[in-house]
Amino acid sequence: MSNIYIAGIAMTVFGRHLERSLEDLAGEALQGALADAGCAREDLGVAYYAGVTNGALQGQLSIPGQVVLGKIGLHSLPIFNVENACASGSSAFHLAIQSLKAGSTDVALALGAEKMNIPDKLRAMSLFEAGWDISRAEENYARLVQMGAGIVPPAGSESDKPYSRFMNIYAAMCRWHMKTYGTTQRQIAAVCAKNHQHSVHNPFSQFRKPFSIDEVLAAPPITYPITLPMCAPLTDGAAAVIVCTEAGLARIGGNKARAIRVVASVLRSAAPRRLDEPEKNVGRLAALQAYEMAGLGPDDVDVAEVHDASAMGEIIQTENLGLAPLGQGGIAAERGDYSLGGRIPVNTSGGLESKGHPLGATGIGQLYELVTQLRGEAGARQVAKARHAIQENGGGFQGIEEAAVAITILSR
Repeated sequence: MSNIYIAGIAMTVFGRHLERSLEDLAGEALQGALADAGCAREDLGVAYYAGVTNGALQGQLSIPGQVVLGKIGLHSLPIFNVENACASGSSAFHLAIQSLKAGSTDVALALGAEKMNIPDKLRAMSLFEAGWDISRAEENYARLVQMGAGIVPPAGSESDKPYSRFMNIYAAMCRWHMKTYGTTQRQIAAVCAKNHQHSVHNPFSQFRKPFSIDEVLAAPPITYPITLPMCAPLTDGAAAVIVCTEAGLARIGGNKARAIRVVASVLRSAAPRRLDEPEKNVGRLAALQAYEMAGLGPDDVDVAEVHDASAMGEIIQTENLGLAPLGQGGIAAERGDYSLGGRIPVNTSGGLESKGHPLGATGIGQLYELVTQLRGEAGARQVAKARHAIQENGGGFQGIEEAAVAITILSR
């Protein structure tokens, strides 16, 4: 895969864009990616469109990609619609790479876009209820929240406001980690504070307000041990990436000095496992597969973007990626390993907690940050001499883990 490149990539500011249409956001991302790659719409051989909420919130079922991309000038070429929960954008990127490897084209586009902020906030949050087997929703919920059994929430640590039940599941995952490994609420808050501090330097981030650990702990509770700043918000936004082969890069006249190599792209689905088998987590297996594909290991990674729909996600996923031993992700975060200037900076973008989480655009937004880092163009959040970067993006629940996980490794 050493001859596959990201030639162009762009994203909108993630946030609440009540006055902008879905195609307006998508058009900005597409135009930015084309300009970055130095190519035209006519150079694209195939497009993969990632959108999770288009049908549920805008009523556009069946052909959202053809509709949205058609409005921004993409016609005639093959357009595929990709929906894979929160991993949709990364799945579109993975499929774009597969089209290059198959030889069906030499330049491919992956674009994700969402408009999640609507007047009916509860309706928007209810989307997450579809991210598992809905025929067994109550069974799923009971099994997942049981992970947190044995830890009684302190008085005043539960919100009386309505939130997605997935917050209770994230809290249960926190509690399981706490009782299994000794992870503390303060360590989880350290992840959150670090990410919000990183976001101050990211002009594309939805939130750019710094928090200290104590401020995170004192923030309004969601459900123990999660407080409000530890959670990703509802987000509007779009991101686009153009990938090409060596021949495709030459054909469009791309700048090879700024092109970033894709050295591994892995997509895996969940498999049955027991709770006491974290070494079989789908994210861990996908990471091992990606490292083998790239010929690299965790010690080679200079910067990472991981899926932190809640702050606990970063702890779990850095362990899955081998950036810390199982059970020690919280310790690593609290001592500053994942901060800018630390051993392996993680979520320099601010992560989903700060940058935002527009489902179909999220994975490509993570890749934007890593490409920016590898190009040395990240400004105040730049990781010095970054050469290898890893991304993890998960979606949905199947059994006791993510239904889908994408791992990408990039090199310059």
